[in-house]
Amino acid sequence: MPGRALSRWWLLVVPLSLAAGALGLAPGAAWAQAGPLLLPDAKLEKLFEGRVLTEGVAVAPDGQVYFSEITFSHVARDEQGAIEAGHIWRFDPTTGKTVIYRSPSGMSNGIKFDARGRMVVAEGADFGGRRVTRTDLATGKTHIIAGLYQGRPLNSPNDIAIDERGRVYFSDPRYLGHEPIDQGVQAVYRLDTDGTLHRVVTDAGKPNGVAISPDQKTLYVVSNENGTTAIERLDKGTATQADKVTTPLRKGFMALLAYDLAPEGTAKFRKVLVDYTPQDGPDGLTVDREGNLWVAVRAENRPGICVYSPEGKELAYLPTEVPTNVGFARGKDANLLYITAGKSLYRIRVNREGYHLPPAK
Repeated sequence: MPGRALSRWWLLVVPLSLAAGALGLAPGAAWAQAGPLLLPDAKLEKLFEGRVLTEGVAVAPDGQVYFSEITFSHVARDEQGAIEAGHIWRFDPTTGKTVIYRSPSGMSNGIKFDARGRMVVAEGADFGGRRVTRTDLATGKTHIIAGLYQGRPLNSPNDIAIDERGRVYFSDPRYLGHEPIDQGVQAVYRLDTDGTLHRVVTDAGKPNGVAISPDQKTLYVVSNENGTTAIERLDKGTATQADKVTTPLRKGFMALLAYDLAPEGTAKFRKVLVDYTPQDGPDGLTVDREGNLWVAVRAENRPGICVYSPEGKELAYLPTEVPTNVGFARGKDANLLYITAGKSLYRIRVNREGYHLPPAK
């Protein structure tokens, strides 16, 4: 894998790490230390187990943890054929309890909080909203902030990043759904504070996870070309994962990409940081205060959280079941990393603190 730098020590423990990832890590199982970014006594905690697929974990300014459960229509049906409508869950770290915050969720996927503490959600397809919404947690009122581009619906908003000027960047691929594909390009968009929507990245393959560096100069974009767009995935077949099919049709570019982000919000391709092809690639990602990238990598031969420098050098590897996204807590727990993987929510304490937007003045 280009950009990977493995220490001799790591090579000694990789068989144990891969075995743990393949078997799945039970609640409280200890991680193998993989370098200075990890704490030697850190333990993985399983906090929640749902029915289908968890995604989009994000921690609110008050410390509450929000995450999506995507209830694929070809999986989450009852005996009469009624489809579970997608959920946003809220985990309370002070009580350890997880409750439904919103259902139906519009098939929410990525979640982020802006500088004012409002929750911004990417709602996908497959009976979802195909839009981006913003919720004031104090009032519960939600606004649709992006739903159409050039008069046509979005494909399936997937993940979100917000810059320090309040502009929202989101990816718009299509992985699942019976709905028409109305946008001919799977792209990354920028929503300005005046409500105008701009298509800013069109050369990232099938864009998925997005993140912005703490210095605001780099937009990171994941390309995860899984080979399918919709209808062919409505039959799960014999696939072992809810969001897989037996035979992907056109599996392609799997990579972590870096774009130069200009002050006016335009993005120019800089380089491929990591190329995972032909293995499955990343999904969601986040950054720490030092600018390192914490990436949920879905490769079945090596699933887990890979930590990279801004140049794409691998710094650490945390084995998990196949993950979807990551997000840091805040305040005194800023070094607590939450992970959505499979149908569960996990957390682990690490040796870095997450980057969050400065609070609005």
